[in-house]
Amino acid sequence: MKRFFLLILHIWQQQLKVYVITVLVGGLIGILVLAPSYDYINAREHAADPLSSIGYVLSQIKNILMGKGTEDDAGLLIFYAEIGAMIGLFSLILYNFIHQRLRHIDYLKAELSKDLPFIIRQGEGPHLEFKSSLRWDIVESRINRSLEVVVLKTLAGFLNSHVGGTLLIGVADNGEIIGLEKDYQTLKKPNQDGFEQTLMTAISTNLGADLCAFVHVLFHVIDGKDVCRLIVSPSPRAVFLEQGNTPKFFVRTGGGTRDLNIQEALGFVARRWKNAK
Repeated sequence: MKRFFLLILHIWQQQLKVYVITVLVGGLIGILVLAPSYDYINAREHAADPLSSIGYVLSQIKNILMGKGTEDDAGLLIFYAEIGAMIGLFSLILYNFIHQRLRHIDYLKAELSKDLPFIIRQGEGPHLEFKSSLRWDIVESRINRSLEVVVLKTLAGFLNSHVGGTLLIGVADNGEIIGLEKDYQTLKKPNQDGFEQTLMTAISTNLGADLCAFVHVLFHVIDGKDVCRLIVSPSPRAVFLEQGNTPKFFVRTGGGTRDLNIQEALGFVARRWKNAK
């Protein structure tokens, strides 16, 4: 648990650093751009006929930097610094929102353009993994709920990666099409809708409801058998999966998924979400 809180603290520190820098830059813009610009407009309205706008603004910046001005001027500068800081924060939030959505759309377009049989022939790799089932144990011919955890580990690894990935359920490690029929039989609603609902509930409960939007579920029929295709986009935040009352941080390494120790996780998070909001 200590490892979890240390990692969360590190993530917050990285995010706070971005916000502080944004506020400082916004404040400077307010002082060095907004305030002189307002003064220029005010001078024009009073027919003061100042120099060109650029020349006037530069002269005002010079006065600010040299500390010339009254107490009222100082109050106005603080006001413009606050306005600039608010504009900076709003711009950062808007940029992150738009950037994430565009990145999300581009990733989905690229993944949807790939033919599923071609993907299967490629075999498992850093961005592709096969799972025979969600909860039906083929070897023991029984329901095995621990298989859901294996699927969630893979999803967490893809969500934490820089580029996401694709998980196919109903496909064996060697590419053989197993299908989802056995899984369907374990559900209250034994069809594609029931399977998707079960899967999304597991994601929401164990990884976070906000991450459901980053896991897209598609169904394909190959050789008369259903295959579930999960297209996983990179998460905007670090994703943890609790195991044995201990939150663990999973990443993709080669063709598998593994949890990182605290030192590795701190370094990974610092690189992965360096510019995250």
